[in-house]
Amino acid sequence: MATEVRVPTLGESVSEATIGTWLKKVGDTVKVDEPLVELETDKVSIEVPSPVSGTLSEILAKDGETVEVNALLAQIAEGEGAAPAKSEAKTEAKSEAPAAKAEAPAAPAKGGSDMPAAPSAQKLMAENKIDAGDVSGSGKRGQVLKGDVLDAIGKGSAPAAAPAAARPASSEDDAPREERVKMTRLRQTIARRLKEAQNTAAMLTTYNEVDMSAVMDLRSRYKDLFEKKHGVKLGFMGFFTKAVTHALKEIPAVNAEIDGTEIIYKNYCHVGVAVGTDKGLVVPVVRDADQMGIADIEKEIGRLGRAARDGELSMADMQGGTFTISNGGVYGSLMSSPILNSPQSGILGMHKIQERPMAVGGQVVIRPMMYLALSYDHRIVDGKEAVTFLVRVKDSLEDPERLVLDL
Repeated sequence: MATEVRVPTLGESVSEATIGTWLKKVGDTVKVDEPLVELETDKVSIEVPSPVSGTLSEILAKDGETVEVNALLAQIAEGEGAAPAKSEAKTEAKSEAPAAKAEAPAAPAKGGSDMPAAPSAQKLMAENKIDAGDVSGSGKRGQVLKGDVLDAIGKGSAPAAAPAAARPASSEDDAPREERVKMTRLRQTIARRLKEAQNTAAMLTTYNEVDMSAVMDLRSRYKDLFEKKHGVKLGFMGFFTKAVTHALKEIPAVNAEIDGTEIIYKNYCHVGVAVGTDKGLVVPVVRDADQMGIADIEKEIGRLGRAARDGELSMADMQGGTFTISNGGVYGSLMSSPILNSPQSGILGMHKIQERPMAVGGQVVIRPMMYLALSYDHRIVDGKEAVTFLVRVKDSLEDPERLVLDL
């Protein structure tokens, strides 16, 4: 009896993937949950496990091939003694004949990984005459992916192949100084989704500012004790995430989304936290953040951030967000208008903390201030609701005891 192996659900807005590397070959014995093949998607690289124990009898999708969700990848004959399918057995026998020309193994990736580069990466390296040893791999076990090669080309590690029918340069003198690099799948997805959000939502941004004195004082007093007890540093994101969940409960429209002619109100808070990586912006999700304490939120944000930078985010880490927080302040941004993470109806932009003179009780004092920006979908969120939401976030941060007392 043969068991089918199909492309699993890849997550929100992801409908196809590229076959990266087959980890098993026809005739190999496999155990249940043992990885069979790596798939490259717009967002992450994932492994497809074997659903049963048996023998890999047939491979139906080749390396580098683009496959859709639920597409048939392979067949597994249950039981260790099962024989591979005839067609594949013949192919294997033919490839093992002495007269057959063996393909040279791929060069190891930069950093000493013994994982061969993904087929799409090998093809691109061949086209651009790049040595695999000059490219740092970001895939599992250091595997070189197509995006890594594109990054190497973009950084000048190797000359890019001349594109066909390229748009002419501004002038003949400028042509030698221009460089054309194909966008990675992740960057293409980011570009498409951001433009879709602008074209679909009636997007509007409202601003406010928050005095960070209370939060900074609280951190200063308890950061050492907090880290000693919880094993994680006390940052600003825990306070902001908690303040957002309180505000979302009061203004549920900001936590809702439009589906056709209906509004879906989410009675839970899955907060997406935008993380910048070498490959582009990703938004992993802190699930049920409204039910977590600040320590648990900080731990989960830390885990997601490390996974994002190491290229180890799973589809489960990326799905289901109901609201997003973007912290441009870590890069020095003083103010910006964030773009919605569709189909969400709200996104909060954090910015740089900067000391400014403020009028307090008739006196001019210096306070650490931060500008906040809430972009929202005006089709579902009224101006009054948006301003109220932002004021609630401001109030919670300027009086953080409210977060502990759930006020």
